[in-house]
Amino acid sequence: MKILSIRLKNLASLSGEHFIDFESEPLASAGLVAIVGKTGAGKSTILDAMSLALFNKIPRLKDSDGKLQDVDGSELLTNSPLTVLRRGTAHGFAELCFVAQDQKHYLARWELKRSREKADGKLQSVQRYLKCLTDGTVVADKAKAVESAIYKITQLSFEQFTRAVLLAQSEVTAFLKARDNERGE
Repeated sequence: MKILSIRLKNLASLSGEHFIDFESEPLASAGLVAIVGKTGAGKSTILDAMSLALFNKIPRLKDSDGKLQDVDGSELLTNSPLTVLRRGTAHGFAELCFVAQDQKHYLARWELKRSREKADGKLQSVQRYLKCLTDGTVVADKAKAVESAIYKITQLSFEQFTRAVLLAQSEVTAFLKARDNERGE
């Protein structure tokens, strides 16, 4: 799997729309890219966007087990991907363009809206789709179908992705201290 670009809007600490293109300079010839910045600048949010687009999950939230009250009065679990929509906004999304195992280019999209496009509206269901950019076909546009198709074309589950491609901050120590056979898995 090769990441080509990330596009996101109104997620966590990042307001508005942002686009990172790994195929254009200066990133295209960079080899290794470091995401650096001050606390709260949005470094983890960029990684969250990748994970949301592919799996509708966020690695840094997986150990959260509390609840919080949304602006519409409903209760949300703190580990829910719905909590990533930036406060005061009515719409957010995460898109990931990548090359899969079959060497085709794909676009995975995760999108969340509030009712009536109002910042205090009720959260709507997450919308997801997977499109093959190579031939222009929509591979899947329902949550379960997208999940299945992502696994088929990447050969990675969420757990494998967060160990092999995207290692969450909270997991670095565990990875470094793991036995060779555990790291191999």
